[in-house]
Amino acid sequence: MPPIMCCQRKGDSMMMQVKSNRFDLEEGFEISVQVPQPHAKALLQAVYPVAALGYGDYDRVSFQTEVGIQRFRSLPGGRNAATDQIVAVPCVELSFFLPDEKHVQDVAEALFAQHPYEEPVILIRSALRTLHRAGMDEDNPNKFWNLPAEDWVPEVHRTDVHRLKS
Repeated sequence: MPPIMCCQRKGDSMMMQVKSNRFDLEEGFEISVQVPQPHAKALLQAVYPVAALGYGDYDRVSFQTEVGIQRFRSLPGGRNAATDQIVAVPCVELSFFLPDEKHVQDVAEALFAQHPYEEPVILIRSALRTLHRAGMDEDNPNKFWNLPAEDWVPEVHRTDVHRLKS
């Protein structure tokens, strides 16, 4: 059965309803934070004790962009002196999903405590995520377990089938 998508208005927001035999939808929150790249690992390490960052059969699931440029200008009243010029800092963006509200505050607190900035750019958005239904893709030729092992597949996840195809 292919996915069926429709939108339903609920108050001021749109709630997407998708019906599929391959996956379920789960409501939650997408958290993203911009940080100078040398501090990215420490931010994630600060989050793990307060939120597992689970995603289906996995935990500690996050995404990190390549280095980009974050720009800002300091205004009067902050910790830094006001500046006339825009400052450009090489940063990455980390993002991850929280399935409910109970960890949002603890994660935000952990990010603020670990982040090197006075005013870190942290965005918290309502989001939907997909979660696969187990057993639907065992014979799918596009799945990593049915393909020759690629470099990104950890050795521990390679099955005998991978070793025979490599």
